Amino acid sequence: IKPKRRWKSHGESVIIAPNLLERDFTATKPNQKWVTDITYMQYGPKTLYLSTIIDLFNNEVVAYRLYDHQQTSLVTDTLKAALKATKNPKGVIIHSDQGSVYTSYAYQQLVKEKDLISSMSRRGNCWDNAVIESFHSNIKSEEFQYVKYNSVSLQEVRNRVDIFMNHYNMERIQEKLGYQSPLEFRGMAA
Repeated sequence: IKPKRRWKSHGESVIIAPNLLERDFTATKPNQKWVTDITYMQYGPKTLYLSTIIDLFNNEVVAYRLYDHQQTSLVTDTLKAALKATKNPKGVIIHSDQGSVYTSYAYQQLVKEKDLISSMSRRGNCWDNAVIESFHSNIKSEEFQYVKYNSVSLQEVRNRVDIFMNHYNMERIQEKLGYQSPLEFRGMAA
């Protein structure tokens, strides 16, 4: 299925991919379907942006990046990290929303160059990407709800994100995975 191309008034192309997931958040093997999104976290007067990619096979966080900007490099760097961590699988469906960083030429070109398949939620429909939306809600409520961002350093925020991601992948059990952590589930399936 060929993505639609739209043009912004200032000349940058916007590429809208079809919704291939259609809310089917199941996968029968690793690196079949990934979901990705960006969330923000307030840090004192600043805003930090967390980009995450999750494998729908076992809900494992494959890669994440935390930057002080929401430019295209945030999502391209996250995607490159995911590809490196998974040894460059081909044919993975990578599902996102229609945000400008995901519809950008640079991101879509990277998806194409790496033989991935772009999929996008319908405009303004958060349920089309519910798994990653739920994950970002969890990290905010469980790890950062009571943090006073004015009282911690940027490095402490980064450390807290790293600790949460490691705990989530290695220790946090999920009912969907037979009460195993994402890494335990993947190990059992191998």
